Amino acid sequence: MHLLRVAATPPRMSTSDTNSATPWRNFYGRLKGQSLNARQEQDLKELLPQICLENVSREDNPERSLLDVEAIRQGRPLWLEVGFGSGEHIVHQAKSNPDVLIIGCEIYVNGVASLLGKIRREGVSNIVIHPGDARDLLDVLPDNSLDKMFLLYPDPWPKARHHRRRFVTPEHLEPLAKKLKSGHEFRVATDIVDYVRQTLEEVPPAGFTLTESPDDLSVAWPDWFSTRYEQKALREGRSPHYMTFFKT
Repeated sequence: MHLLRVAATPPRMSTSDTNSATPWRNFYGRLKGQSLNARQEQDLKELLPQICLENVSREDNPERSLLDVEAIRQGRPLWLEVGFGSGEHIVHQAKSNPDVLIIGCEIYVNGVASLLGKIRREGVSNIVIHPGDARDLLDVLPDNSLDKMFLLYPDPWPKARHHRRRFVTPEHLEPLAKKLKSGHEFRVATDIVDYVRQTLEEVPPAGFTLTESPDDLSVAWPDWFSTRYEQKALREGRSPHYMTFFKT
């Protein structure tokens, strides 16, 4: 059964496609950082094609036809982590929940390479990757197909004029609400106080209910894995905030 990409390299990211059924989109942020080492380049060439979702990018699927999620999940719960960074949390969750399939979505090539290295070393087999824009993935996921969703330390876009670029805006939240099953969990973690503000303002109107008091968001989830980014934030005096929402 053919479920994953067979391309030798990650799909090329584009910000627009005049042949696509979805509108023009801009993407902001870095696609690649420092040079990759030989092992990372090899993982991108050899491992990524084995676990990369097919027919997600606008180039591969300009009509935005829905994925056959039932064939992909093969009876397993389907989770999504958007912006998995270096992959520490998603690998932890995959190892702790071997009967779950987790989609990792990350546009930053260095992050994808880092996750691939962890998957190879840990022998994890229940992660698939979309190395591209999360909006492209949300286009082609069927409604009510996700069982859990994670948004952990997303790009804060600190300048006020850039707040519309944050993930917690209607452009992302409205399609996400359609993809997540009712009564299921959406976790958000951030160390940026203003991102907490915007999350609490924007997420509930999109169809979610916050489970904690807004005055007490300092307690991590029981299965939480504190990443290197979080440890750096703590060293620099920024406090993590953990928000749990349920789709209404």
